[in-house]
Amino acid sequence: PTVLGMIFSALFVITDGIFVGKGIGSDALAAVNIVAPLWLFSTGIGLMFGVGASVVASIHLSHNKPKVARINITQSIVVSSLLLMCTSTLFCLFAPQVVHLLGGSERLEPLAGEYMLWFVPFSASLALLNSGMFFLRLDGSPNFAMLCNITAAVLNIILDYLFIFPLGWGMFGAALASAIGTTVGALMIVFYLMRRRCALRFHPIKMSRKSMQLMRRNIGYMCRLGSSAFLCEVAIACMMFVGNQVFIHYLKEDGVAAFSIACYFFPIIFMVYNAIAQSAQPIISYNYGLNESQRVCRAYLLALKTAIGCGVCFALVTIFCSPEIVGMFIDHSYPAYDIAVKGLPLYATGFVFFAVNIVSIGYFQSVERAKYATVITLLRGFILLTACFFGLPLLLGDRGIWLATPLAEMLTTLFILVIY
Repeated sequence: PTVLGMIFSALFVITDGIFVGKGIGSDALAAVNIVAPLWLFSTGIGLMFGVGASVVASIHLSHNKPKVARINITQSIVVSSLLLMCTSTLFCLFAPQVVHLLGGSERLEPLAGEYMLWFVPFSASLALLNSGMFFLRLDGSPNFAMLCNITAAVLNIILDYLFIFPLGWGMFGAALASAIGTTVGALMIVFYLMRRRCALRFHPIKMSRKSMQLMRRNIGYMCRLGSSAFLCEVAIACMMFVGNQVFIHYLKEDGVAAFSIACYFFPIIFMVYNAIAQSAQPIISYNYGLNESQRVCRAYLLALKTAIGCGVCFALVTIFCSPEIVGMFIDHSYPAYDIAVKGLPLYATGFVFFAVNIVSIGYFQSVERAKYATVITLLRGFILLTACFFGLPLLLGDRGIWLATPLAEMLTTLFILVIY
């Protein structure tokens, strides 16, 4: 159920890209890719608090302390929602400057700004949809977690078509459809956590000085445990940001449009790997709390084998079906089409390494080895990625831009092997 729910979440992103590309054009596709780091920032906040709170709650449940587990998840939802309300307000107040900072050219700025202003205010709903998945699965309801994702995705797909094609609302329609879909999914999670029969549910937070001090300590620990999950999303945002800069330098706006297709296709790969890691997380954390090291190892190895198998399948499909994949987003008439068809097979060579890295990061989070998880994430998502994006094009030309991410993932996998 976790993998299926994540696939529907990815379909929600991909369908948005297909409707934007077919209904508005390649410039609109590039504009959405410019502001995508903000969407990933909100997702990262949700995952950070979701991972951190669920690991802590899993261990408390294994020690038969359900009340403490409820307090942990309530604190994580309240703090993450307040944080995103503040950041969303700032992004909207300084929208033109933010779009320019993210690399939007004069041609793309109006479209990017319009999309951003209608989607960013709903960032808290997106974060809750992501963090809530962990709490529902930990409570023994992976099917309902899947239903929340499916409802959000299906609603977004229907509204995307309605708003873009029959009503002709353009970027406003695409952003509004995504906002409504995520908000409905988030409300389903809220209603679930309000039910008294759930082991994990909302618990009143005391406002005394001692309670606030304990909450600050709890939130700090959750953030440390989940920081690598946040950094994984920020790493994808970094890949988009740096990639946009490099593509617009070498191949102009058409290059950014081609790269945006890879970025739209990429979430389904990431979300499947992430779903495998998240499915193993409560099993690993619970048994880690019981000192059952053999069960922990078996769960991790099973997750690793599953992710690698999926990575091989994804890579083969992308390599052999790149014209069909690109054709879903834009027509042959756009120059970006040929750039993307040639580039996607190169980009797919890193999918297997990416599988190993994501599952390994999830394992280190689950056994409270947050330092390892954070170092690996920083290495693959920032240091190596940036170096490869700026260095490889100088050696290999346009091919080097597409191979930058695979090389960064491969080098990170070698680093993980050294740790083992």
